[in-house]
Amino acid sequence: MSEPSLSVTDKLRNQFGRLRERIRKMLPFASGVLAALLALFLYHSFVPGSKPLTQNEVSTAISSAMASATPRAPFSEHVYEIIQPSLLLIEAELPGENGDTNTGLGSGVIINRFGDILTSLHVVANSKDIRVTFVDGTRSRARMVSSQPEKDIAVLQAETLPQLFVPAILGNANAMKVGDDAYVVGNPFGLYSSMSAGVVSGFDRSFQPPNTNQLIQGLIQVDAAINPGNSGGPLLNRYGEVVGIVTGIVNPTEQTFFIGIGFAVPIDVAAGGAGLPPY
Repeated sequence: MSEPSLSVTDKLRNQFGRLRERIRKMLPFASGVLAALLALFLYHSFVPGSKPLTQNEVSTAISSAMASATPRAPFSEHVYEIIQPSLLLIEAELPGENGDTNTGLGSGVIINRFGDILTSLHVVANSKDIRVTFVDGTRSRARMVSSQPEKDIAVLQAETLPQLFVPAILGNANAMKVGDDAYVVGNPFGLYSSMSAGVVSGFDRSFQPPNTNQLIQGLIQVDAAINPGNSGGPLLNRYGEVVGIVTGIVNPTEQTFFIGIGFAVPIDVAAGGAGLPPY
């Protein structure tokens, strides 16, 4: 006995049932596609005088709607755009072993409306001169106004601020979990405003920077790439909020390149050096 043939409406329902499962995997950007197709279905099903859709018309409508759907931008793109106006390059003149001068590179981030800059203490410690470059190209001398050696944190103030600057949005490091997205934006090897992405690998880590006797505790561990020049820059969550200040990397060799383990001081601790309250 042959099965009864399905009406166009029944075929539509079956088609939409299969489509619904595909769309659920593509949300949220495909939700608009589903709404458009449902509107088309309802119009041709219930508007008097409208012609029933053929199977070819249904397939064509679905293909057209899916082809026009544009997925939303990745979180990393938004994070990069958000942090750009708050990021800066730090150049510090450091005394060399033979009485000469070396230039150290690092990163920093503006954290309040007064233009205070958070960075790592080891970037500017013992420096003869500190210069900062803002995102709009403004260059200025800067001075260190406070520090937390036990956390490798320094607060700088620039002599000249850009006419327009945007303080970073500070997040809540205590709300982070292992596996959360982690983004690092800074100036590795002097490559201005570079971004790397990874995840939070752990919490409450300890780290002793090379050539120091200072053990830094309570750090966030991440696997986003960190290299010389990233120190002092922001660690960000997927919303573009600063959740930490990058402080260093672990490498069992004598080299300084990244092998997958980096650390950041939680922002609630780091911002205390600028007089900001905990989150």
